[in-house]
Amino acid sequence: MAVRDILMMGNPTLKLTAAAIEDPTAPEVAELARDMQDTLVDIKGTGIAAPQIGVSQRLVVYHMPAERIPAGAQQTTLPWTVMVNPVIEPLGDDVRLIWERCLSVPGLYGRVPRHNRLRIRFQTLAGVTEERLAGGYHASLLQHECDHLDGFVYPMRMTDLGDLVFASELGVEGLFYRYSPEEFDG
Repeated sequence: MAVRDILMMGNPTLKLTAAAIEDPTAPEVAELARDMQDTLVDIKGTGIAAPQIGVSQRLVVYHMPAERIPAGAQQTTLPWTVMVNPVIEPLGDDVRLIWERCLSVPGLYGRVPRHNRLRIRFQTLAGVTEERLAGGYHASLLQHECDHLDGFVYPMRMTDLGDLVFASELGVEGLFYRYSPEEFDG
């Protein structure tokens, strides 16, 4: 297990459509997932896609610890989750702007239109196909990470580049922007 370097926006690997993983039970897939989790723990992140560490494969790892959820939000904690070959299906036309940041675009935040509810299908490291529903911030997180699998970083999804700002201009301390409870609620 290892902490990996994060690729920055502009790196050619981040522009590729990631390859499907043929065998989710392969030991190298589990090792990659552990490295991604170690990397998130090291940088105190919530989600990462394999292309962000230079591996163009369809793998996402995320979690939502209690300390990242603002008081009053309806969002619950999310356990460590590994998604192999995730596929998102938006549920309805309800889209809202949400502030996002990205490990591959450090120091900046942007407001990105995201579907408020979705269904996601994926395989586990045991090869089991699962399906989940997500709303609010959880849905936004999944869309953000899955965008990396298709060669997108969040500024490419923005509808108004006037909403791309430096963290310092938002009065953000440290690495993470504290979302409002409304941005977390589903």
